[in-house]
Amino acid sequence: MRKINWVLLVLILVGFVIGRFIGTYFSGTFLNYGQSFGMSSPVVLDFGFIVLTFGLTINITIASVLGVVIALVVYRFIR
Repeated sequence: MRKINWVLLVLILVGFVIGRFIGTYFSGTFLNYGQSFGMSSPVVLDFGFIVLTFGLTINITIASVLGVVIALVVYRFIR
């Protein structure tokens, strides 16, 4: 079993976040074109004494893909 490279995983997540910020900054351009998938409404479990709400939506845009590519280039340079 291979060891998980935590630096790569963190850089990819940071790339998604930076890409999302770039997409928000350039809101009217092609960078916000993408696909959103996941659960449209959250699942609610009500046990009477505790209420649990589960939901997940992933929004992948061109800007987030560019952020991940930049993160992979940075990883190549620091490795």
